[in-house]
Amino acid sequence: VVAVVGYINTGVAPASQRFFQEAKIPVLNNVATGSIITHQFDKEPENYVFRNAAHDSIQAPMIVEEAIARRGFKKVAILADSTNYGQLGREDLEKALKAKGITPVAVEKFNIKDVDMTAQLLKAKEAGADAVLTYGIGPELAQIANGMTKLGWKVPLIGSWTLSMANYIDNAGPGGEGARMPQTFIQEPTTPKRQSFIISYLKIFNPKNARIDSPVSAAQGYDSVYLLAAAIKQAGTTDGPKVKAALEDLKAPVEGVVTNYSKNPKRRFDFLVALDPAAPIADAQRAAYEALRGVDGVMVDPGPYVLVAELLPDRVTLQVLAWIDQRRND
Repeated sequence: VVAVVGYINTGVAPASQRFFQEAKIPVLNNVATGSIITHQFDKEPENYVFRNAAHDSIQAPMIVEEAIARRGFKKVAILADSTNYGQLGREDLEKALKAKGITPVAVEKFNIKDVDMTAQLLKAKEAGADAVLTYGIGPELAQIANGMTKLGWKVPLIGSWTLSMANYIDNAGPGGEGARMPQTFIQEPTTPKRQSFIISYLKIFNPKNARIDSPVSAAQGYDSVYLLAAAIKQAGTTDGPKVKAALEDLKAPVEGVVTNYSKNPKRRFDFLVALDPAAPIADAQRAAYEALRGVDGVMVDPGPYVLVAELLPDRVTLQVLAWIDQRRND
């Protein structure tokens, strides 16, 4: 074994990646997001664990920022599954909430394959929660949305990237509408590379409703292989320590579908904004541009710009792009 791409599951990674660490075989985690995964061997001279997924110490503060700062909720409940993923994520959420001076009004746990979330939801409702923050995976998250529908209680669901999974969207149906989550990849052909990836994925795997089962996982998995290939090419060998050294210091940029991986301090980020078709497009573009200009850390040169990514009778989508200096901001 030259290297490993994975893990999918936060609970599995800490239990098994130590074997690769001992054998000096690089591990590139491309889905598992638990904050501890890349810190398991911090006290050892060398660390063979890498990751290109957005870890939970990034996601949890984003979830809290969305709920508390942007949307103004003051009484939030946390529903997290009982796995390492759910419970470590819950800890990250509570830490991020504490930094905002907020204590959750309810903290509830559920198990994988649970189909009835009534008890947990009733406790959140009775505690007066005005939003529910989640850490789980698609099927159980769908049961939370469905449980809300049955109770006639609809408050916003804001959670980790797993709310973007097809098995949440399909199983929750209309009850899942409005959920918000951080994502590293959305199934939108906003660049030629992404378009090619999406077309190829749909052709090969033919997923239900032409929807990638887990767009984030697929895109990060795809990029991880190219990152590993670039490291092996740079190292000129499959020797573990040399591949590890190359991963830590890639010289050539790697074009991915999530992002372009480069040591260039200027890093571009972009996101999509759905616009009311009746709204003046130029005004919306101007507002988005000015809003980004006012964000600390966004570069002036090159400055932000706003494109019309989709123009249809029933919907308009803007693509907003800007750059940050990675030496000063992340």
